[in-house]
Amino acid sequence: MTDDGARVKIVSEKTLSDGWTRLSNYELDYMDRNGETHRLHREIYHRTPAACILLHDPKRGMVVLVKQFRLPAYLSGEPGWMIEVPAGLLDEDHPEDAIRREAMEETGYRLREVRHLFKALTSPGSVTELVHFFYAPIDLADRINGGGGLAEEHEDIEVVELPLDEAVAMIESGEICDAKTIMLLQWAVINRTAISG
Repeated sequence: MTDDGARVKIVSEKTLSDGWTRLSNYELDYMDRNGETHRLHREIYHRTPAACILLHDPKRGMVVLVKQFRLPAYLSGEPGWMIEVPAGLLDEDHPEDAIRREAMEETGYRLREVRHLFKALTSPGSVTELVHFFYAPIDLADRINGGGGLAEEHEDIEVVELPLDEAVAMIESGEICDAKTIMLLQWAVINRTAISG
C-alpha cells in the first residue's frame, strides 16, 4: 500500500451548489504510479453517511422491502417507483441506531437482533456517501405499525413483502435495480443456509 497523501495534493476547492447536497469542484495534483504528476479536475457530491438493511423472515422465507419514488431513476428512464431495502442517512447517529429508526419509520418493524455486514462506497467516482449494510431476522410479531415513512417529510413508502427467491428474480428482470438492494439480496443468497429458519 502506498501513502495516498504523498500522491495527492488538493490545490483548490470551490462550492458550486449547497442545497440538498453540496457539490464541489476540485483541482488536485495527482502522481500516477510511474511518478508523473497530473493536474485533475473533479466534481464531487458530498453526501453524509447512510445505512441500509435487509429484513428477512426466515420462517416464511420472506424479505421486507419498500417502494418509493426516486427522481434520479425517473429522469434516467427507469421506473420512478423503485423497490429497495429500507435505508436512510445516519443524521449523526451511530449506524445501528440510525437503521433501527429507519426500519421502524419505513416498514413498521421493530428490530431485535441487528447484524452489521459491511460498508461500501456505492459511487466512489463522484459521491462521498459511505453506506453501512445490515441484516436483521424478523417475524410477523415484530411489526408494530404500518410504516410508510414520515408524513412531515412527505414520505410515501409502500411496504413490499416478497419471497427471497422472487426478489432475487426481480434483479434479473430489471424490477429491482437499486445497487444496495441487489448487494443485500445477493448476500442473502450466498448465506442462505446460515440465515434460514
